[in-house]
Formats: sequence, C-alpha cells, structure tokens
Amino acid sequence: MPSTDKFGTGKLSSLLIGQAVPASIGILVMSLYGIIDTIFIGRWVGSLGIGAITVVLPFTFLISSIGMSIGVGGSSMIARFLGAQDKESTYKTFGNQVFTTLCFALIFVILSAYYKEEILKLFGANGDIYPYAETYFDIIIWGIPFLAWAMMSNTVIRAIGYPRLAMFTLLIPAVANLILDPILIAYFDMGMTGAAIATTVSYIFSALYTLWVFMYKQDQLRVNWSHLIPRWQYIKEIFSLGSVTLSRQGIISILSIVLNNSLFSLGGEQAMAIYGILSRVLMFLNFPVLGITQGYVPILGYNYGAKLLDRVSSLTSIAIRFSTTIALCLFLTLMICAPQVIGLFTTDVSLITSAVPALRIMFLATPLIAINLIGSAYMQSIGKALPALLLSSLKQGILLIPLILTLPLYFDLLGIWIAFPIADTGAALLTWLYFKLKESHISFFRFK
Repeated sequence: MPSTDKFGTGKLSSLLIGQAVPASIGILVMSLYGIIDTIFIGRWVGSLGIGAITVVLPFTFLISSIGMSIGVGGSSMIARFLGAQDKESTYKTFGNQVFTTLCFALIFVILSAYYKEEILKLFGANGDIYPYAETYFDIIIWGIPFLAWAMMSNTVIRAIGYPRLAMFTLLIPAVANLILDPILIAYFDMGMTGAAIATTVSYIFSALYTLWVFMYKQDQLRVNWSHLIPRWQYIKEIFSLGSVTLSRQGIISILSIVLNNSLFSLGGEQAMAIYGILSRVLMFLNFPVLGITQGYVPILGYNYGAKLLDRVSSLTSIAIRFSTTIALCLFLTLMICAPQVIGLFTTDVSLITSAVPALRIMFLATPLIAINLIGSAYMQSIGKALPALLLSSLKQGILLIPLILTLPLYFDLLGIWIAFPIADTGAALLTWLYFKLKESHISFFRFK
C-alpha cells in the first residue's frame, strides 16, 4: 500500500501531526544551528562577524531557493499525481526536477563567484564588515549546489509520504555544523573561515543523504534515465508553481538589500549585528508554524487531487488553529525572556541594551503569522500560482519594503523595528479578506 494513500482516509489532525512533527524537528534543529553558529561567531569573531553572515546568507539562500522552488513546485504536482494514481507523470515530474535543479544551481554559482564584489556590496557589506563577508562568501558559495539539491529533495521526500526521512535532510547538516563549529571556530581559532567550512561540509552531507534515500530507502519514485529528459510541459508547471517560493526568496533578498543598507546608514555595524541576532531568533520562533505548513502541503495536495474537498477545508482550519496556538505560546515566552535570549549571543552590554527593545517590538504580531503562511501554502498546493505569489509576497514585498523605506524618515532606527509587526498584521488581515471573498468555502477557523 503506497504510503500516501492514508492521506485520503486517515484522521486529519493525526495526519497533520505525523507530517508536521518531523518537519518541525528538522526546522528546529536547523534554527538551533543558526543560533549556535551565530553565538560562536559573536563570541569568537565579534559583531563584525555577525554582520558578515547577515550579509552573505540572504544571497546564498537565494541561490539555494532555486532548488527549494523546484522542489515545492514539483512536489505539488507529485502529490496531485499520486492522488490521481498517475505514476508515470509522477516519475517524469521528479526527473525534470533533478535536471533543472542541477543545471540552474551550477549556473548561478559560477556567475556569483565571478561577480562577488558587486554582490557583497549590493547586499550591504559596507565598512569593516566587507573583509569578513568576503572570507565567508569565498568558501560557502561552493556548497550551495549541494544545498539546492538537498532542499529540492527534502520537499519531494515529504510529498511521497516519508516525513521522518525528510526530517533527517535538515537534521544531518545541522548536527554536522553543531559538531564542526566549536572545533573549527573555537578550538582551531579559524574564525570566519572555520564557520564557512563547517557550513559547506554540512551541505554536502545533506545532499549525500538525500541521494542515498532516493536510491535505497523509498519505493514511490522508480525513475530511469528516460525520465530525466527535459520536458517543457513539466518544467513549465514546476516553475509556475515553484515561482511562488522563488519569488518569495527573491523578495526576501531584495528586502535584505534594502534592510541591510538602511540599517548601516542608520546605526552602522551595530544595527546590522542586532538584526543578525534577531533574524536567528525569528528562525527559531517560526519553526513550529513552518513545520505545520510543510506538513500541511502534501496532505492538502493529495486530498485536492482526489477531490476530497471537505477534507481540504477541515485540514486548513486545523492547521491554522494548531499553528496560531503554538505561535502565541512562543510569543509570550519570548516577551518575558528577551534579555536572556539576547545575552546568549553576545556579552557586549551596548549591543544587549539596544537589541532587547528591538526584539520585543519586532515580534509583536507573531501570533498572526500562521494565517498568511497557511493561506499562501493552500494556493500553491492546489496549483493557483498567481494568488499564491501575491499572498506570499504580502509581508516582505508589498508591505515591509515600503515601510522600511518610509518609517525611518519619521522614527529613525526605531521605524525599522516598527515595520515588522505592522507588516505581519497587514499580511494576516489581507489574507483573511482574500479567502473571505475568493475562497469562501474555506474557513480558517472551522470547528467540526
């Protein structure tokens, strides 16, 4: 019995928990890696090192998001093909995912290495931050094709009904990095070079693991060389649906350019270091909501493909309720423990004093984030690329970038921190309004 058949018959809350818990654990470990990596850099390299990774990581994740977008777009198709019992289309979809991921990742990495200086300065490597960012960039860029492959594979493994195996795609690089960071950064005193080597090696481990899964540990995808032949009709739909993820990361990259340069002009290297810390906290705070969103997508796609629309609506409501409740609990904890959280990253009293109020302001609307995330994931899963793109762009692109450009004119650096809760609230309200008008059969808070 194919492992995805249960998506159409099992209890929805149990299915969601079964999919979301492994995804959440993987994201949690990845976020903890980001936090611990920043702690080691902050304590052994300093605030300039934190500023450097704040500059480099948005760009490297932009390249890796090529793999992620191909994975998400293809996984939406795979889930629907599995629901419709169309195995040949499933195999061809995956084959075209493999082909496009490897080609595009390699092309972008080569171009990135050639235009390194222009890219780093564009993303905010100003002043004393630049040499630290260059050291980190020169090494980590060669690990990005492996990360792109791993991110593509992660979504596919989850879509074919193996959430625990998908979880290890995130666990393995995080654990590898957690082991290598203290050895290379602290023990061997390699600084930014050690941090970059640790991260690059962890990406390679993740890619090798997913290759092993496809070859030996799953029975849903049995592709041959003919399935790897590029087919325009499959590539077109993969990128149509995956463009939501790619555009979202592209918008995040534009946001990083605007944000990093605004932070530097308003508060210098210290402001960038503050945001570097807050962005790692954001990764941690969002892990259960993102895990629920990832667990929601394959179940939704299967039921939509099988035309079980009542289950689709019920699943959406359950996902919203679960994620909102968890986000509220984490929000309250963070508000109470803000000084202790910032103190983990640095012993710089000035940095701690400035970062604590920034953290409390930036995360004010955290309990609302699930509405927008689940709403855009719903649209992407059912194949409506344009509404999914618009909903996923609401916070970072349509709302946050204009707010960051305008609010500092009136509130100086404080305006940047205020922009985040305003954008979160606006994205949630506009998503709810869209579903009320255009998808009225879907209730975000349906109790049944």
